[in-house]
Amino acid sequence: MPDKQSARLANLWDDRKAAAMTEPERLVYRSNLLGSDKRVTNYGGGNTSSKVLQKDPLTGEDAEVLWVKGSGGDSASIKLDGFATLYMDKLRALKGLYRGLAHEDEMVGYLPHCTFNLNPRAASIDTPLHAYVPKPFVDHMHPDAIIALAAARDSRELTRKVFGEAIGWLPWKRPGFELGLWLEKFCQENPAAKGAVLESHGLFTWGDTPEACYTTTIDTINQAIEWFEHETKGKPAFGGAVVAPLGVQERRAIAARLMPRIRGMISSSGMRKIGHFDDSQAVLEFVNSRELDALAALGTSCPDHFLRTKIRPLVIGFDPAKPDIDAVTDALPAAIEAYRVGYQAYYDGCKHPDSPAMRDPNAVVYLMPGVGMFTFAADKATARVSAEFYVNAINVMRGASAVSSYVGLPAQEAFDIEYWPLEEAKLQRLPKPKSLAGQIAFVTGGAGGIGKATAIRLLREGACVVLADIDEAALTATHEELGHAFGKDFVRAAKLDVTDESGVAAAYADSAVEFGGVDILVSNAGISSSAPIEDTELSMWNRNMDILAKGYFLVSREAFRTFKQQKLGGNIVFIASKNGLAASPNAAAYCTAKAAEIHLARCLALEGAEHQIRVNTVNPDAVLRGSKIWTGEWREQRAAAYAMQPDDLEEHYRKRSMLKRSVFPEDIAEAVYFLASDMSAKSTGNIINVDAGNAQSFTR
Repeated sequence: MPDKQSARLANLWDDRKAAAMTEPERLVYRSNLLGSDKRVTNYGGGNTSSKVLQKDPLTGEDAEVLWVKGSGGDSASIKLDGFATLYMDKLRALKGLYRGLAHEDEMVGYLPHCTFNLNPRAASIDTPLHAYVPKPFVDHMHPDAIIALAAARDSRELTRKVFGEAIGWLPWKRPGFELGLWLEKFCQENPAAKGAVLESHGLFTWGDTPEACYTTTIDTINQAIEWFEHETKGKPAFGGAVVAPLGVQERRAIAARLMPRIRGMISSSGMRKIGHFDDSQAVLEFVNSRELDALAALGTSCPDHFLRTKIRPLVIGFDPAKPDIDAVTDALPAAIEAYRVGYQAYYDGCKHPDSPAMRDPNAVVYLMPGVGMFTFAADKATARVSAEFYVNAINVMRGASAVSSYVGLPAQEAFDIEYWPLEEAKLQRLPKPKSLAGQIAFVTGGAGGIGKATAIRLLREGACVVLADIDEAALTATHEELGHAFGKDFVRAAKLDVTDESGVAAAYADSAVEFGGVDILVSNAGISSSAPIEDTELSMWNRNMDILAKGYFLVSREAFRTFKQQKLGGNIVFIASKNGLAASPNAAAYCTAKAAEIHLARCLALEGAEHQIRVNTVNPDAVLRGSKIWTGEWREQRAAAYAMQPDDLEEHYRKRSMLKRSVFPEDIAEAVYFLASDMSAKSTGNIINVDAGNAQSFTR
């Protein structure tokens, strides 16, 4: 295909590795190889299978068992437990129970009765297609180059032109039992065929050995890639460009302005969306093209594509030669409402008496000439994957429209898959969202003890987190650690000096581009100093005021600006200190700055209330473990103030507390989570002391 990734696929099969594996292990190996290249299949797309002889646990005799990728999961990372296992004799017996097309869906209910060895992995709707192909090894992939053939108006003729008799063709049919019987019939009538293209769907290939099956899959895709390269050489994609892309920084700046606004318009307090921005070459080629509007309106063709992206995107009217973003912003509400009205009409015009209730009517994909693509979903991973799927759709449209006419699925066919009762049942089985799912937290001092513990607590509840810290080494290490623990999609890092006005604005803009905005600010960046007043230098005083007062002001001001763009409310939690309420000796600069934080929080609570922006404060005391401010001079200075050794401080603070307990970063994080969550939805302007009890810091 005429794409930057058009180099041939490499055959990565390694006989030495495969020889040492069991047959199920070779299936995992084959699946991982195929799933590792997005030109072969997209995330979660396609499936593989092997028919294996295994000992029946009841009879001890050999039984033919179908190992097939289970419902859900991704070929690139699937392990043995991702495959369903079913008795082949029972699967074949199901054909005797089949009552015809009108009753096709009931066959899914019989699949659990075919389970081998009590395997809990649910079988997918594609299981019959693998079971009834009379070959031991079967691959089903969604390569862009093949779907470009499958989505062309003259798909059948093009398939024959590219592959001759080696690869057959079947007309569009929704995946399921009936299509499995169609594929079986094709194999029986065409015993020499090595595979088949399924119209508007994808590719099935098979073989007598795992390697032969894999090789056929790779060779078939490469043959299609080569054919498209020859046929499209010298032809401009999508009718050629009609606008020029803006520069990288201009594109990101526009994304930073628009994404919070879009997010606000398509989210609600109970269902917030996370955004993703893509300005890759493939996307820019499409959004800048002459055929953008016409092709986008046709919608996607492959079921895997539109289940992730909805049937069609929303195209944002914009002329990059006259970049009036204010005009775009003003036009967005009407454009989004028009999309909703269109989706409602699609639902009303296609629904059946037993159709599930209409789901979210907002677009998933937003295309903007000169800028790129925004996608929004319930979480970052889904938003990113949705973008990947639409890039697949772009590649398909590029190929199909270059050699023929691109054809999207008819609205009724698309609806019948989108609102398929089996698809609805799958959605209903999804776990309940975590309490902060869809929310974006910006944590300053995020690489320190309290900041890191807070980030972990919020991530555990499903939030996306931006770690902001001035300590680049600690920030990098924390980012890597939390990305590994919670998934790279959920964590971003921003090197930030909170006293730098432009740096703060840039960090929030990056958060808008990466996630779509900000919902929660945890202002935690800290410093500490200790000296008698006569020894307190002006530089020390100013440094405390800069970081603990000005810094808190700057990050809060930017949070307010973002919150008001989104119109979803907002949540700010200040990490102040017991010292902001209770005076301490030899710490005038620190205590005064902490008192300023507390009063700033009160002022912001007053300003934010009418916008549903809550502002609260957590006051820790003596959180030594994991804290960066307790590893330097502050530790020695506070020990000197109390005439003791630094190592005795933690025990001193424990004994000093009313409850005689030490306070840890996780304790502060728990209070932050309470204030950031709906558990405190009716609280603003409040202070929670987490100090194990200190009468001097009682708020009343």
